[in-house]
Amino acid sequence: MKPRFHIKDAALAKSGASKIEYAASQMPVLLQIREDFARTQPLKGVRLACCLHVTTETAHLMLTLKAGGARIALCASNPLSTQDDIAASLVKDFGISVYAIRGEDRDTYYDHIKTVLSTSPHITMDDGADLVSTIHKEPKRYGKDIIGGTEETTTGVIRLKSLDAQGKLRYPVIAVNDADTKHLFDNRYGTGQSTIDGIIRATNRLISGSTFVVAGYGWCGKGLAQRAKGMGAQVLVTEIDPIKGLEAVMDGFQVMSMKEAARRGDIFVTVTGCCEVITGEHFSLMKDGAIVANSGHFDVEIDLEALKKLAKSHQVLRSGIDQYTLKSGRRINLLGEGRLVNLACAEGHPPGVMDMSFANQALASEYLMQQGSKLKPHVYAVPKAIDQKIAQLKLKALGVAIDRLTPAQRKYLSSWEVGT
Repeated sequence: MKPRFHIKDAALAKSGASKIEYAASQMPVLLQIREDFARTQPLKGVRLACCLHVTTETAHLMLTLKAGGARIALCASNPLSTQDDIAASLVKDFGISVYAIRGEDRDTYYDHIKTVLSTSPHITMDDGADLVSTIHKEPKRYGKDIIGGTEETTTGVIRLKSLDAQGKLRYPVIAVNDADTKHLFDNRYGTGQSTIDGIIRATNRLISGSTFVVAGYGWCGKGLAQRAKGMGAQVLVTEIDPIKGLEAVMDGFQVMSMKEAARRGDIFVTVTGCCEVITGEHFSLMKDGAIVANSGHFDVEIDLEALKKLAKSHQVLRSGIDQYTLKSGRRINLLGEGRLVNLACAEGHPPGVMDMSFANQALASEYLMQQGSKLKPHVYAVPKAIDQKIAQLKLKALGVAIDRLTPAQRKYLSSWEVGT
């Protein structure tokens, strides 16, 4: 059966296929899972609705799910994150239904989501919880065959836990984002590197010597602050959580309010998962030529409407940079329209870190097919056994061996009798 699709241009498939092939060598864990899935067919006949960034790395996840027997419909989780040649290759070379076009407007974005949901999926696979949100907003129309779902990112988990706390979540969802092999690596090392990559590609700006403001010191913020510091920037951190703020101080960073940081920063990046982190008040205090970017999932962290109201003029300086000139004459350079800068202005996380993130997605899907009927509607952690299996596979692929507990050590750790 030919795949249904809505993509930019099928003729881009050759370029996409080359990129997919190139990334394979950096994703050994997912490739091993694919081999196992091809043999065991744990997803045979399962309909999967996926709302993810349509990138090279995601292509390998789709191929792994397909190898396991799944029937897939994929749409984008962000209007600016789609790599059109990857979408084309998935359709033309691998027969996967894809609904994603880079730069699609809001209406097209949600049309794609609804088209994917119209396949009556058994499992939803989200990055930002837009599939889950749409199902819950239109419960009579979508979700009748749902067994469970997975969620890739912090913002999505926050939304799902809100639904869960209100007693409104309709089906079990596994918080892939919260697996140690996801957030400790993808969020910290992936976001740290890819955000810097997006800023440099868009601006060609020297990071060394600049004052770099990181809004939010979660795992993404930690990784970004470390990378910016490593490139020679003076890093300022803003936080609302006193524990995270204290941690940033103990890690050697200057911590202050955004109002104070706004006066000092050259480059600003939001990674909070919240809204209105940088507002009109802050834009009014920024230096001429300040660079503002977001690496959180949604484009709500920077108050774009406030920026537009403060501006007397706007121009697109180069690809990825919108320059707003304020009434004072000072210029603010917004990157990637305030969307995920690492995907809007670059290629997102490297394959080597998405290898672990997407291994979690694949194995969580298998787990849902095995255990989903026993699970109540709730946000669940990735089972520890899956997390540790992925870590072991990654270590093996890296050629790293670690020790194992001896029988005596196991006995000691499980006993209470031995003391001082």
